[in-house]
Amino acid sequence: ISRLSQAMEIAPGKVFATRPGLPDVTYAQLFAGAQSLAQKLITEGLRPGDRVAVQVEKTLEAVELYLGTVLAGGIFLPLNTAYTGAEVDYFITDATPRILVCDPGRVDELSPLANGATVFTLDKDGQGTLMTDLPDPDPAFQPVARGANDLAAILYTSGTTGRSKGAMLSHKNLASNSESLRDLWRFTDRDVLIHALPIFHTHGLFVATNVALLAGASVVFLPKFDAEAILDAMPTSTALMGVPTFYTRLLDNSRLTLEQSRNMRLFVSGSAPLLVDTHEKWEARTGHRILERYGMTETNMSTSNPYDGERRAGTVGFPLAGVELRIMAEDHEVADGEIGVIEVRGDNVFQGYWQMPEKTAEELRPDGWFITGDLATRDADGYVSIVRRATDLIITGGLNVTPRNWEP
Repeated sequence: ISRLSQAMEIAPGKVFATRPGLPDVTYAQLFAGAQSLAQKLITEGLRPGDRVAVQVEKTLEAVELYLGTVLAGGIFLPLNTAYTGAEVDYFITDATPRILVCDPGRVDELSPLANGATVFTLDKDGQGTLMTDLPDPDPAFQPVARGANDLAAILYTSGTTGRSKGAMLSHKNLASNSESLRDLWRFTDRDVLIHALPIFHTHGLFVATNVALLAGASVVFLPKFDAEAILDAMPTSTALMGVPTFYTRLLDNSRLTLEQSRNMRLFVSGSAPLLVDTHEKWEARTGHRILERYGMTETNMSTSNPYDGERRAGTVGFPLAGVELRIMAEDHEVADGEIGVIEVRGDNVFQGYWQMPEKTAEELRPDGWFITGDLATRDADGYVSIVRRATDLIITGGLNVTPRNWEP
């Protein structure tokens, strides 16, 4: 958290977020809000290591809640806003959070499932019981000390049967990955990132948000994907992180031109495969080559096409600095061009699955190699290409879903 707050300490008046129709928010305001929420969580009984489960719409107040949870020594547990009551019941029963924050429209449905957690509300306008009676930031407040291997977040991810597993992510996992991406993708305090991703998964919360914070950059904070709003923002922005459907939908808009995107320096795509056709059409329209990368909930980001050098369509590039990657068949690495299962090792790799030691042992080897379940090849130049998921998951809009509802 000290790394995330460096920009606030260096330039407190710098704008962190602009929002259509709403006031700008500076770094100082963002972290003041986060500290007030941290103090409230502690007052409500949050202890170091306790979970804060959150199923709310995308707002800056939700980002403050993420930061406040970490400041308070808690473990942030974001939940997809599309999860049903039965699914939320499973997560609450499994994770036993101390605090549950939900949309006011679902409080009657979810409160009976709270399993002893204190329930607060937060709506799409950043209002709710969570935001009432907030204490003023205490100048003497200090973040609750946590170690590098202590957990910062739990993100639930679907497995081959569709049954969700809680991936335990440590402070070191998140910090090391965000720092690697900031440096590789050349993010600085001069950048303005268009942030149109959800913040309940790795891509929107830990890649987009953390990288921007670590760089001291600004974000155009959009509540959801909106092609017109993204195009409006391009002339005064420098980067966009998205999923392939962002790019296909923007290509459908006649306003996407070389002139409209002239100020942009970087377009990143991930969470699902980017078609070569999309890659080529984007370059023809904008003059930019999309940078595709690869990651998953358990590993954060593992590979990326280069910032400088060839961004090769149909590939996800090379392992990040500090990340080892091998492509395996049974007990040996495959030759270049052959298909195998990706395994990765490094500070980015999670700590295991919450309350599932047997599942952890199946997928996380004792020597630190994580078996991703993704089939891939590597060419003679070292570029990795994903062949397919070795699971029955379907990817839609950059999110994993199962082909049938699972029973908790």
